[in-house]
Amino acid sequence: MKPRRVVITGIGAITPLGNSVEEYWNNLEKGVSGAAPITKFDASKFKTQFACEVKGFDAKEYIDRKELRKMDLVSQYGVAVAKQAIDDSNLDLESVDRNRFGVIWGSGIGGLKSFQDEVTSFANGDGTPRFNPFFIPKMIPDLIPGHISMTWGLKGPNFTTVSACASATNAMVDAFNYIRFGISDLFVTGGSEAAVCEAGIGGFNALRALSTRNDSPSSASRPFDATRDGFVLGEGAGAFIFEEYEHAKARGAKIYAEVIGGGMTADAYHMTAPHPEGEGSSRVMAEAIKDAGITPEDVDYINVHGTSTPLGDIGEVNAIKKVFGESAYNVSISSTKSMTGHLLGAAGAVEALACLMSIERGVIPPTINFETPDENLDSKLDCTFNEAKKRDVNIALSNTFGFGGHNFSVIFKKVTD
Repeated sequence: MKPRRVVITGIGAITPLGNSVEEYWNNLEKGVSGAAPITKFDASKFKTQFACEVKGFDAKEYIDRKELRKMDLVSQYGVAVAKQAIDDSNLDLESVDRNRFGVIWGSGIGGLKSFQDEVTSFANGDGTPRFNPFFIPKMIPDLIPGHISMTWGLKGPNFTTVSACASATNAMVDAFNYIRFGISDLFVTGGSEAAVCEAGIGGFNALRALSTRNDSPSSASRPFDATRDGFVLGEGAGAFIFEEYEHAKARGAKIYAEVIGGGMTADAYHMTAPHPEGEGSSRVMAEAIKDAGITPEDVDYINVHGTSTPLGDIGEVNAIKKVFGESAYNVSISSTKSMTGHLLGAAGAVEALACLMSIERGVIPPTINFETPDENLDSKLDCTFNEAKKRDVNIALSNTFGFGGHNFSVIFKKVTD
């Protein structure tokens, strides 16, 4: 069977830069940082005292009050952005075959705050097990797509991808494949994460993964800068409606872009460090490009994983040079994590949104906070430092890599027919 075409017909965003796609994109374009001192708990004794928190989110705008007590914040973010995407798609759910409408969702950690609170409460008690009956359902990440499917009666394939920081892109590539090979017609896909809590900050501090630039949070996420010292933890979610092209066309849906390729590889190298020569990251981009049936010269924009870590940033751009050759100097590159921080398992979703908006608006969002050139970074590369720039984008590629050596790339194309 000839693979079917897959398009995106609905989008949603809850991010450190805003709780709608428009607000998120406007702040990306302006180069706004979402980093600030932590408000969710007293972080004064932690090595890192700031994060990219979601601001002004009210779950009651999206979810019935009785249901809220069954959900960790990570599920609340997921259901909220799913509602945004479904509403944006203008789908008539009464006329859709919901047996062929599924949910594939990414989350690297799941309900970490619920886990932390329940275990801490038990440890500080008298040994009597008084656990919340919703403790396990709030903690496990597969309940995020579970809640989405139950809210809208979506009865197609339903599962969570857990691939660390590559989880959301993993989910999108899976949804893309399930539709193009005829298993389903529609998916809610994307990812959510809500790990800004004591366990999240403390755990990543113990790994020495986070920036400790407490005197200047807004400048702490600085991909490619020689003084970068780790990533900034973020939270939030991004959602998409992936739809079979003819299905979307028949109902007159607005199409944001077509999904044309995906790649999946493993470094098979180290628990947390990327391969020093970018072996897995170069292969995943090459696989996605081959899957899309394009050449490296066709790609206009790459939203890089670019976490602002000493090893990861340079390894990724070296992998781009390996795959793209001379055309690496013609492609626009940026790391939007410089503004959103690192949303872990949700990172791929909000970064894919940046790719879609760059295609729609003809603008490359910037890599902010670049001040000191890194002698290991090829200065001829167009990393879109500090200011957005206008550029027609026909094809955009998004990279996400995760602890455990998971590498995923997904490619989007402007639809002209």
